[in-house]
Amino acid sequence: MLLRIALVAALFTLSLPAQKPNVLILLADDLGTVDVNVFGAKDLHTPNLNRLARRGVRFTQFYVGAPVCSPSRASLLTGRVPQRAGVPGNVGIDAVGMPSEQITMAEMLGDAGYQTGLIGKWHLGHVNGDGPLDQGFRYFYGFKRGCIDNYSHFFYWVGPNVHDLWQGNREIYHEGEYFPDQMVHEIKEFLLQSRDKPFFLYAPFNIPHYPVQGTAAWRDYYKQAFEQKEMPENRYHYAALVSTLDEKIGEVLDFLDELHLTENTLIVFLSDHGHSTEERAMFGGGSAGPYRGAKFSLFEGGIRVPAIVSWPGEFPADESRDQFATSLDILPMVAELTGASLPADHSIDGKSLLPLVKDKQAASQHQAFHWQQGDQWAVREGDWKLVVNARDTDRTPVEGADKTFLSNMAQDATERRNIASDHPDVVERLTKLHEVWQRDANAH
Repeated sequence: MLLRIALVAALFTLSLPAQKPNVLILLADDLGTVDVNVFGAKDLHTPNLNRLARRGVRFTQFYVGAPVCSPSRASLLTGRVPQRAGVPGNVGIDAVGMPSEQITMAEMLGDAGYQTGLIGKWHLGHVNGDGPLDQGFRYFYGFKRGCIDNYSHFFYWVGPNVHDLWQGNREIYHEGEYFPDQMVHEIKEFLLQSRDKPFFLYAPFNIPHYPVQGTAAWRDYYKQAFEQKEMPENRYHYAALVSTLDEKIGEVLDFLDELHLTENTLIVFLSDHGHSTEERAMFGGGSAGPYRGAKFSLFEGGIRVPAIVSWPGEFPADESRDQFATSLDILPMVAELTGASLPADHSIDGKSLLPLVKDKQAASQHQAFHWQQGDQWAVREGDWKLVVNARDTDRTPVEGADKTFLSNMAQDATERRNIASDHPDVVERLTKLHEVWQRDANAH
């Protein structure tokens, strides 16, 4: 009997993970919906993101909480819609950011015994105690505002230009050093320091966001296509940035392999929203493929992003999921996998991704989902999607009756044909549904 008990105990012990999984979130900045090979890009070179996809599950209908940087990042880190997270729009250069009472993934995992670090772009505030170190990150290296020049590390959206490179709360200067290279160096140091204990590392890259400063090697790689007019100039510079991003992510993946950390690390890759068509991005260069819209738009091209989750040996490999899912669903999945407690007394809008990861036949966890960006809003319920005060930031004007735009996503995910006049009952129902949601979300 004692031998049998010992054998059962041994088998049970073997079935448990050796330790809590590490968590690594790799976030791209302004990456187009289809701008990774495994999501449809034919003219780009992204072997490392392809490798990550082969190791895990890619989501083909994955959405972020907002079509612009700050509110999207707030949703990712809190599992809440931007209004409930206290960041309904982009955080300005000297504006107060995400309120300190919000509970981030870093705080949740820090309470569960994790080493926590942020290396890259914050863009959730930096005055009145709302920087990364005030929101659960024990280590921070990067910049706090919306973007920097990759070599001088100056923020330059509006004057006066401001230097913005930090290690913790200490301003540092590394003129001439390429910021994505600095990120990889710091990520490696963080992994070395944390390899013997569970860690959460949030690595929000600042590319392919403008300024369009890909490396010389990748500009040379795409030069022939540009010179032969197979690739317009803005796509040429954007492509060099995307492949630079892919290269840096590959260096991180390789280092995880070297440290034998890959097998026990949950890796999540996604973009904060769609590609930019702003003047500073050379009026575009990214692609939403067949989908309409781009950054700042609630059409698909603004909020539908490439996403991959990987945990070798625990998650399926080289599979895709087509169900509706969101970046808000990452936090509850991480809580479930790590045993961390979800924030008490904080309503979480995300639903764990885990059922979808485990079962390709599982239903979406969301009956309805809402977006609000200024006066532009959208609601998705099943296959129905309604966009009101619609904007198409991919240079296609939206006028007249099309400002209220209804689509059936199963029939037309490209949002090219407005069927609002054919289904006034659906428009009315979704409008009332959003009004109720809006009152509740804005009350926070």
